[in-house]
Amino acid sequence: MRSVAQIAIQAFVMVLLWLSPLAQAADPGRVLVFGDSLSAAYGLAPEQGWVHLLDAELARGKPAWRVVNASISGETTAGGLSRIAAVLAAQHPQIVVVELGANDGLRGLPLALAKQNLAQIITAAKNQSASVLLVGIELPPNYGPDFTGAFRRMYTELARQHDVALLPFLLAPIAADRANFQEDNLHPTAAAQPALRDHVRKALAPLLARKR
Repeated sequence: MRSVAQIAIQAFVMVLLWLSPLAQAADPGRVLVFGDSLSAAYGLAPEQGWVHLLDAELARGKPAWRVVNASISGETTAGGLSRIAAVLAAQHPQIVVVELGANDGLRGLPLALAKQNLAQIITAAKNQSASVLLVGIELPPNYGPDFTGAFRRMYTELARQHDVALLPFLLAPIAADRANFQEDNLHPTAAAQPALRDHVRKALAPLLARKR
């Protein structure tokens, strides 16, 4: 005959086993957005940016996801590479949205180096078992067709070489209308942020489905 203590221990273990799936189900997955000012809500309140809007929307989903914003205004690919390991270790994301390169392009930094940095960021995320969505950007036409074309191809080549999802142009839904941009003609207004949220969410959907 089992003792009272043995019965109590068995009951306790059964409760833990019953609660474990519930705890896992209640724990939302995590999406890390790793970008520059376009993702850091430059010139806006943080809650107005597309990343915050995406977080609010995905948090209401079933299953729920949370979106962590590790974007820094002015960030280059080199800066991103210098901090990606620490951010991954702190956040443990299932999905990483990499939105970097615009500042390299605008400053005329070597594209070969930017591509190398992005490749290492992607590899770091994949080594942590995270899926990656690479988000591209387009440079203004005054940079010339050769440079802008090479910059565009950088993203498509990286996505193909590393077998990751690609959103070719973050600003595609809003780029044609100057009214969607702040005075600097680079950063989207608050009114344009929901369109960016929807644009990214559509690209994220297959990754979200696979991870949960």
